[in-house]
Amino acid sequence: MINKDLCIIGGGPAGLAAAIKAREEGIEDILIIERDTCLGGILNQCIHNGFGLHVFKEQLTGPEYAERFIDKVKELNIEYMCDTMVLEVSQEKYATCVNTKDGLVQIKAKAIVLTMGCRERTRGALNIPGFRPAGVFSAGTAQRFVNMEGYKVGREVGILGSGDIGLIMARRLTLEGASVKMVLEIMPYSGGLKRNIVQCLDDFDIPLYLNHTVVKIHGKDRVTGVTIAKVDENRKPIKDTEEFVSCDTLLLSVGLIPENELSKNAGIEIDSVTGGPIVNECYETSIEGIFACGNVVHVHDLVDFVTGESYIAGKGAAKYIKGELKSGSDADTINVKAKNGVRYTVPQSIRISNVEDTVNLFLRVDNIYKDTCLVVKDGENIIYKAKKKVLAPGEMESIKINRKVLEKVKGSKLVVELLKE
Repeated sequence: MINKDLCIIGGGPAGLAAAIKAREEGIEDILIIERDTCLGGILNQCIHNGFGLHVFKEQLTGPEYAERFIDKVKELNIEYMCDTMVLEVSQEKYATCVNTKDGLVQIKAKAIVLTMGCRERTRGALNIPGFRPAGVFSAGTAQRFVNMEGYKVGREVGILGSGDIGLIMARRLTLEGASVKMVLEIMPYSGGLKRNIVQCLDDFDIPLYLNHTVVKIHGKDRVTGVTIAKVDENRKPIKDTEEFVSCDTLLLSVGLIPENELSKNAGIEIDSVTGGPIVNECYETSIEGIFACGNVVHVHDLVDFVTGESYIAGKGAAKYIKGELKSGSDADTINVKAKNGVRYTVPQSIRISNVEDTVNLFLRVDNIYKDTCLVVKDGENIIYKAKKKVLAPGEMESIKINRKVLEKVKGSKLVVELLKE
């Protein structure tokens, strides 16, 4: 049995930032557990630039961004265990993990931060007819093969789904000499950031077909092509719009799912929309002393936002260990609900006593909206209003609410919604 003040599960950008912040807040005995062979998480395979614009005010590649945090962790002498898999987290804040060096290890912590990130939705979730030939990859797997292992995944590539990883891989494979035939998206809008559509598709003349999907994968040993079709408003293929496209590789960029097996087994309450834990203003879950941040809570577009969120969770965990967090009856709790075009908000509740200056509410909308207002309401009273030219599901929005405004809230519920101008 190992006793620690703070145990962080996951050594990606969220775990590293949470550990650094907790150390800066005076917590000495910290352990980061990472299942890969090195720290850095998914950033190690994201060799394109565009990271760090908010945090460092400069463009960095993924490994460069991770390196800054890894260097800081080493400088602060924060302990970490790589190549170690956490099997279970209990409500009593025990973490059971296993590795080849120590075998089965149990860690008792005063607080735990969950930063397991997210995983990709696979072909199995899509039910596409056809055989199971080689050449069907999730976009993140292809990214790892190309960027880290040095393999070429294919010569003629089709991409299903317009998530950010799919768009970035369209550019990456083109630069590696492959021919990317098209990117298909079943929805009437793209799932990725606008800048990625411009930089990855438009700049390389790769077509994006909205309202299209793959209805059949051809080939027995290796993919030989796919049949694509238009879909109607119910996302069902339209008869007689089928078209065969020859390719030897199909990449799937069809969504990310927060990695919450440990959270569910611990009995943590999960939000049905985000797929991540329900958290409060300090990113504390429904179990006292267990915090969560980053992609394990909800899927982010930018790692800079993950870092900001993780600083809050790291600071919250430090305050909890020091006994400075107000909970239950000590704090005035306000629940935050999403309505009318807003899919979800994170955090889902706010305890005013623990807010220092402002609370950042993150949210996503459920469709493309033009010339609309994003509002936060306390009953009928509007406490925040912002005019938005365009809102898209692929871009996360954030709202800053001041503590003084929260103190004037009369009810116990805030509603975040869209209103027509």
